[in-house]
Amino acid sequence: MWIPDSFFSSLLSGRISTLRDETGAIFIDRDPTAFAPILNFLRTKELDLRGVNISILRHEAEFYGITPLVRRLLLCEELDRSSCGSVLFHGYLPPPASYRSPPLQPLAPLRIGLVQVEQRGGSAELAPPLTPPSPAHLGQRTPTDWVTGHHNWIVAAYAHFVICYRIKESSGWQQVFSSPYLDWTIERIALNAKVVGGPHGDKDKMVAAASESSIILWSIQDGGSGNEIGVFSLGVPVDDLFFIGNQLVATSHTGKVGVWNAVTQHWQVQDVVPITSCDTAGSFLLLGCNNGSIYYIDMQKFPLRMKDNDLLVTELYHDPSNDAITALSVYLTPKTSVSGNWIEIAYGTSSGAVRVIVQHPETVGSGPQLFQTFTVHRSPVTKIMLSEKHLVSVCADNNHVRTWTVTRFRGMISTQPGSTPLASFKILSLEETESHGSYCSGNDIGPFGERDDQQVFIQKVIPITNKLFVRLSSTGKRICEVQSVDGTTISCFMVRECEGSSRMGSRPRRYLFTGHGNGSIQMWDLTTAMDTANKGEERKKEGGPTEEELLQLLDQCDLSTSRCATPNISPAPSVLHHTRLRESCSR
Repeated sequence: MWIPDSFFSSLLSGRISTLRDETGAIFIDRDPTAFAPILNFLRTKELDLRGVNISILRHEAEFYGITPLVRRLLLCEELDRSSCGSVLFHGYLPPPASYRSPPLQPLAPLRIGLVQVEQRGGSAELAPPLTPPSPAHLGQRTPTDWVTGHHNWIVAAYAHFVICYRIKESSGWQQVFSSPYLDWTIERIALNAKVVGGPHGDKDKMVAAASESSIILWSIQDGGSGNEIGVFSLGVPVDDLFFIGNQLVATSHTGKVGVWNAVTQHWQVQDVVPITSCDTAGSFLLLGCNNGSIYYIDMQKFPLRMKDNDLLVTELYHDPSNDAITALSVYLTPKTSVSGNWIEIAYGTSSGAVRVIVQHPETVGSGPQLFQTFTVHRSPVTKIMLSEKHLVSVCADNNHVRTWTVTRFRGMISTQPGSTPLASFKILSLEETESHGSYCSGNDIGPFGERDDQQVFIQKVIPITNKLFVRLSSTGKRICEVQSVDGTTISCFMVRECEGSSRMGSRPRRYLFTGHGNGSIQMWDLTTAMDTANKGEERKKEGGPTEEELLQLLDQCDLSTSRCATPNISPAPSVLHHTRLRESCSR
């Protein structure tokens, strides 16, 4: 043997026990197909890779301890990989090197630490106090749990603190704010990068974070200094946290809505019917509830639209089958002098029905009218999106997607020829059985994008992976796949359009932001990816993961409910971390 300390030299020297058949031949329980090029390499020192999977061959070469062959194969695999990423790689925000928080300046007359909040009926609750940073927290690194954005700002949530970044044309992305360390584990975040009439003027930004029933709200100035506005309690777990204009809104499936008003500096909690979905349209908050009704609250008129200290919650529509409204999407057509505002609402139900209702400008008093019904799902609808050109619905059966083309006349949905079926596909996405509360939100499949543009799904097949698939929401066709440049696992992701240039004629660019297990954030240029896909360039694979790609990904995790009792004699390096999985809960 010309390679010392290999499997074969140990075998022939007797250091490894052997199993022989009746003819005296040694039996080796390995892949015979992959053994042929290895044997040829040992004979001739030459390598023929025709019809050979390099990854499988390298795995076998590692088992046999043939170091020269392993090095050659690693170089072959590195040809298509770079720490600088592909042409789609746009930037890298390193993990927070150490934990530092800016001085917080309390806003009178609010109290810091314990903030009294008003509930319906005048009762009060106290939110838990904040914990100041301690030396034990300095230098602590945690995975990025959630990334969200608004205009040219993004906020990254870690287990116990948040960090804000903004982009400028000349200097790129810069960190501008880091929060104090929180005793809570952050589960929800929200960002408003364009606050009009805030406490310190129109240049304020607002960031909110929630854990269980508690919510903290900060005001951030351009210089990066932060002011804690208050700590509020919804009284029940917060499921959704977002801004409508200057109003911070929190909702819970138990049937509570919390609203903080920037003008009155007042926190209001309202009881409603148990909530199963929600969406926003302009100044309206729409709630889909388990009693089959869709309700709305007009935030623009809040707090004027109040009665006996209650928000005015108005029923807009009731499902004819009394099914729970499990998904909701509102589309506002462009406002014109001819049609006014034509409101279109698509919703999905617990029985799998998809319905479209419309509100005519001339029939505002009579309420929305049922326009179309589709009964193509046999599982509850978990997501729905009505856009300018498409209707997209997702059900709980492994994220099964159905799509339709939408016909419009002068911007308004039309019955001639109406909505026609377009595509059917799945966005398979698995997650850990005991995932963190923010996992579903931080790994939401979408669809992402403006409603008058092409929208995309982001597919993360398994929870511990460094690869994502970007697919058109209308057809399921693959636009691209991205892989972390440093090999770290992707812990969360989101898609956002940013205005990186103020030059005339420049358009916002769409980026995919990925948070990673080491706390970093990586950015990918989806505008370039979609332009390339629309031109038909480099479109080698039409849909999601191929069977081969799917099996390679599933090799990295354990799909069973118990571990194998017999250990693998030579586990691949990528299979060292087993993860128990369940079907993704698509919220």
